[in-house]
Amino acid sequence: MNRPAPLIFVYNADGGLLNGLKDLWVKTVRPQDYDCQLCAVTYGPLGMKREWRDFVRRLGPNVRFLHRDELRAEYGLDGVPLPAAFEVQPDGTLQEWLSAAQMRSFGTLDDLMGAVGKRVQRTV
Repeated sequence: MNRPAPLIFVYNADGGLLNGLKDLWVKTVRPQDYDCQLCAVTYGPLGMKREWRDFVRRLGPNVRFLHRDELRAEYGLDGVPLPAAFEVQPDGTLQEWLSAAQMRSFGTLDDLMGAVGKRVQRTV
C-alpha cells in the first residue's frame, strides 16, 4: 500500500509567541489587513479550530504545519507566495500542492477542507 506523501501547510507568518500575539491583534482589530488566509480560517481567538484539528488528524500523521521562517530554515525557501501547502517529494524537495492564490480564495474553513479533501482523494 502506498503511503501518501507528507504534506506541509505553511502560514504566511513567522513563528514565535510575540509574532503570534501580533498576528492575533491584527486579525482581531484589522482583519482586512491580515495576510494569512490559512490562519484566518483555521484559527479562532483561542487557538486552532477543533473542526480543522479533527480534519487534519483524519488526514494522517504525514501532515505538518510550518511558519514562513521555519520553511526558510528547514527547506531554504524564501520569497515563496504564502500561505500555501506543499507535498514533500521522495528526494526531500517540496512541490506546491495548494498555491497561495488558492489558499487566499478560501473564505471559510469549509471551503478549505473541501478543497483539501478533494486533493487528498485524487492522490490516494
